[in-house]
Amino acid sequence: MPTQDKQPVSPDILLGILKATMPFQVVSDAMLRRIAAISWKVSYRAGDTLYEAGGPADDLYIVVSGKIDHELAPGVNARRPMKTLGEGDVFGWAALLEKVPNRLAKAVCTEDALVIRINGEELLKTFESDPDAGDVVMSRFATMITRDYTVPDLIAQLRGIHRKLHARDAQGMNVTLYRVSRWLKSPRPYLMLLGLSIFFGCWYLAVEVFKLPRFREMPGITTVVTEWLNPNPVFGLSLYTEEYYKHIAVSVWRVTQAFLLATALGVPLGLFLGWSKGVKDYLFPIFEMLRPIPILAWVPIAIVMFVATESAVIFLTFLASFFATALNTMLGVESIDESYTRAANCLGASKSQVFFHVIVPGALPFVFTGLQISVGVSWFSLVAAEMVSGQYGLGYVINTSYTMVRYPTIIIGMITLGAVGYVTSAMVRVAGDYMMQWRVRELALGAR
Repeated sequence: MPTQDKQPVSPDILLGILKATMPFQVVSDAMLRRIAAISWKVSYRAGDTLYEAGGPADDLYIVVSGKIDHELAPGVNARRPMKTLGEGDVFGWAALLEKVPNRLAKAVCTEDALVIRINGEELLKTFESDPDAGDVVMSRFATMITRDYTVPDLIAQLRGIHRKLHARDAQGMNVTLYRVSRWLKSPRPYLMLLGLSIFFGCWYLAVEVFKLPRFREMPGITTVVTEWLNPNPVFGLSLYTEEYYKHIAVSVWRVTQAFLLATALGVPLGLFLGWSKGVKDYLFPIFEMLRPIPILAWVPIAIVMFVATESAVIFLTFLASFFATALNTMLGVESIDESYTRAANCLGASKSQVFFHVIVPGALPFVFTGLQISVGVSWFSLVAAEMVSGQYGLGYVINTSYTMVRYPTIIIGMITLGAVGYVTSAMVRVAGDYMMQWRVRELALGAR
């Protein structure tokens, strides 16, 4: 039995102890102080039993000093059931599993020990008050437990712990609606509206109020909005015309084809350029020679190469997107610390295992950054590409409106292109967040 119970601990000392443990290393000082408020220290003598398997799982433990033997019960089916715990080790994690209310192990002191005890129920409530931080800590607990004990039967539940916190906050609400509600509570949408208001306000003042020299021939915002919302537009294009939506649909389809093709070819090429020195030595000089050539320079070549006009447009839209994707992917691979690949090689991983389990995940943040740039560049190059198109597309609208002096239609086409481009970039960003939830949690915890 412990010699003392619930000895107070200085918050500053306790913060240092918590920061030295793996699950709490990334937690903010504010949350650590809240955790300190539900913690206390307890002294044990050699031979004392802290808890037995099957007992109530109430508290979490951190070893401050001494040695403790921690042995999981046979029913847990752990491949490594026994572990001797020392300074900084965390145990008693069954207190964080609501579906496992009882202890899964036996903990016995092998020498005098000092431990910190944290109330499990209160700790979960603390995590629920800040789900982003709770997500990270709980996922780290899952990683720690799997690493130390290899518990096959519980691994799915352990890795699902951190997702439960967000689900609890989003009860009865679609996940998308939940994210939208959190976005609306943040300052971001209101700052965005403020920025747009300033932009359109400056446009109105420069063209219609002060009539500055450089802006005299430009259509004012009231002229553009009136044309855009006119059921019978003067220049033939508005929200009420079927042709307007056909132009949008054609451009979206072209960009989608070019983007998917650029992703399918650019990501693998970037991975191999970054991973293999031989591949980079052979291909990178050609890659760098072709990359600076502007899209307009490729127009004659595209017309000669592709008999079908549509193929030429997709090819020209694909080019800029492809280079952006491949280059960012290559930089992502080169940014991976070599110690990770060396560690994998030392543990006996094959080349394919290193590639798929170290290189690809490590490069993903750069890959999706490249894809966001890629889809934006696709829209950027679409105007040049649709110069060879004879009928439809937003680039075609802008180019034709210029030759026919339909300035309001030019602005309508530009704003539409920008809005659709923004939506497609956001879709790529959401897809990246979904595939890299570990990164989203880390960035959210860092308030980035």
